[in-house]
Amino acid sequence: MKDQGGHHDESMSYGNRFLVEDAPDGPFPASGMPPLDAMRLVGLELELEGDPNRNLATFVTTWMEPEAQRLIAANLYRNFIDHAEYPISAEIEQRCIRMLADLYHAPGETTGARTQGSSEAIMLGALSLKWKWKQRREAAGKPVDKPNLVFGGDVHVVWEKFCRYFDVEPRIVRLQRGKYTIGPEDVEPHVDENTIGVAAVLGTTFTGHADDIVGVNALLVELKGKGLDVPLHVDAASGGFVWPFLYPDSEWDFRLEQVRSINVSGHKFGLVYPGIGWLVFREKSDLAEDLVFYENYLGETDATFTLNFSTGSAMVLAQYYNFVRLGREGYGHAIGAMEQNARALAGKLERGWMLPAYTMPPDAQEVKVMRALVKETLSRSGVDRLATDIEHACATLEKKGGAHDEERRRMRTGSGH
Repeated sequence: MKDQGGHHDESMSYGNRFLVEDAPDGPFPASGMPPLDAMRLVGLELELEGDPNRNLATFVTTWMEPEAQRLIAANLYRNFIDHAEYPISAEIEQRCIRMLADLYHAPGETTGARTQGSSEAIMLGALSLKWKWKQRREAAGKPVDKPNLVFGGDVHVVWEKFCRYFDVEPRIVRLQRGKYTIGPEDVEPHVDENTIGVAAVLGTTFTGHADDIVGVNALLVELKGKGLDVPLHVDAASGGFVWPFLYPDSEWDFRLEQVRSINVSGHKFGLVYPGIGWLVFREKSDLAEDLVFYENYLGETDATFTLNFSTGSAMVLAQYYNFVRLGREGYGHAIGAMEQNARALAGKLERGWMLPAYTMPPDAQEVKVMRALVKETLSRSGVDRLATDIEHACATLEKKGGAHDEERRRMRTGSGH
């Protein structure tokens, strides 16, 4: 159709021009396009992606209530780091930290930080371990050139990244067939006076199990009695919003003496969209003061403990929304429903499902795993459909004898979390 000036009016066309034109993907566009076209273009591109609600590989939250979505949309412009201009956002961060400290049984007043996710939280927590170790060594007149960190092969890759980026020797306990977590007997041979800390996992990426945190803590308490004070950091990225509600009597948190810091992902079972994570210390003194920067870049003196700087306030507000919206009872109900569906799926053994398949870390690399992560978006009927589709897929593979080379080339690889 043409407008009154004789020009083609694309707004009146069926569909839009990107039904027949390629999307811009090279040189910076010389000119723009109407907002409706831009929206349709991006929408069409995303049609090629998988359905997030069928992605059983990712731990990340893919659904929030409409009220939470409106809260997020209304606050995307708010720069969280600008505490002088947005002091309420900063206060809400501290409320969340206090609530998490209570959830994790901190013995008294403490501190912490919101982060982009558990990766940043782990980097910051491990940096504090290194600095506190350095302070202890320097006070004793001992060298600080050979720090090491002990953790199992069941950790997320960010722990190895920390060691490489910040010049710390990784002492990795290798896994083995039938043993996919670590305990005190695995840790003890690797701990010495240069150990900045031990990292234990609550809910591993690979199998969802927890390290023997009670046992590792007991070992470190024993070593402390002998004059070797080695702190314990709990990587609760996945389990920090699961254990308190499903297993409230299980001691893994600040109830254990040597647990000095905990990280958790709000955008996993904290039920918030990415990206939001949290780092909580047992006591204020567990945060190395040298890592806190005081600046007046934005017009007022402020303390920052981050690797990132500018970031939106929206996900902090969304986390607080969930805390006050759900409370312990609501989180318990939501996490409990996920556990019931997970057990139903596990007990039974479609197209569009995304399930990760991978081998375990060394020395259990011969063990192959397919993991289905059950979240609030997977209903009981969805569990039934998934189980049926897996059965059909297995029957097809048995008949065909495996994937064709062309199918293998289309497979996606990567951690997916």
